[in-house]
Amino acid sequence: MNERDLRYLLAISEAGNLRLASQRLNITQPALTKCILRMEEETGTKLFQRKGRLLAPTSVGNVLIRRASSIVQSIDETQREVQDYVSGSRGHVRLGVVATITEFLMPEILRDLTRESPNVTLKLTIGMTDFLLDNLRRDELDVVISPIYESGEFDCEPIMKDQVVIVASRDHPLASGTPTLCDLMDYRWILPQSSVGLRIWLERAFERLSLPAPQVQVETNSLPLMPKLIAKTELLSFTSRQNLAGAIGGEHLVELPFPEITWERDFGIFTRKGGYIPTASQVLVDRIVQVTGDGMGDLQTTRGHL
Repeated sequence: MNERDLRYLLAISEAGNLRLASQRLNITQPALTKCILRMEEETGTKLFQRKGRLLAPTSVGNVLIRRASSIVQSIDETQREVQDYVSGSRGHVRLGVVATITEFLMPEILRDLTRESPNVTLKLTIGMTDFLLDNLRRDELDVVISPIYESGEFDCEPIMKDQVVIVASRDHPLASGTPTLCDLMDYRWILPQSSVGLRIWLERAFERLSLPAPQVQVETNSLPLMPKLIAKTELLSFTSRQNLAGAIGGEHLVELPFPEITWERDFGIFTRKGGYIPTASQVLVDRIVQVTGDGMGDLQTTRGHL
């Protein structure tokens, strides 16, 4: 069993059939068949079973696939680490950032990167926390900047604070006067997916206040789109206070004053626990920490500092 066989095993598992796997690897199907037979002979058991046109791993196959994934990831990280030391100032950064703070934090950071490290390339992925951390977990990102939550999988360095509040259109019936918690029950909501930490916190806050869960009419994974949708409807939402002024369409929104449903959250820099951080990525992380102050500045302060 060697590295090539392990990579072939992972490709077959991901593709689900030999034809697709052979196309991705640019090798013949018979070569993959020989690989499977060779590994099954070494392990003394079947690694895949046919389900229609698909190849599904057996229970033993799943164990080997998990191990293979860890081994291949370690090999790839070692190769990248060596390349970093060889190339010096050159490198590639794979950074994930939640949309909430991208426009406040990243422009100046990227300006510095392009001026001071012209030979460093960047892959910038913008998305929600669960999506970004899943990419970090699968070694498709080196660093993620996201709201902090407890996890044994990642190391996290806090860098700034934020407040998440209930918002509505400036023309919303609740935008004038002093709305009550009961008034919130009369309106529907636009919120991110149920797995996103922001929505989980909101639903738990409603439960804590003995209120029925928010009635979600629109569910979206596009944070930049939300201010525009809120501004054109009577839907309520729960979003960063920064979106009231900084985001496109945010000037048409107002905060509904509910201190008991205001989430004081911290943002942090996530990395894989025990994982390798490329030199170029570490330099960028150090710059982000420097810009955000003494570890825990708020977003408004950070924006002014930039």
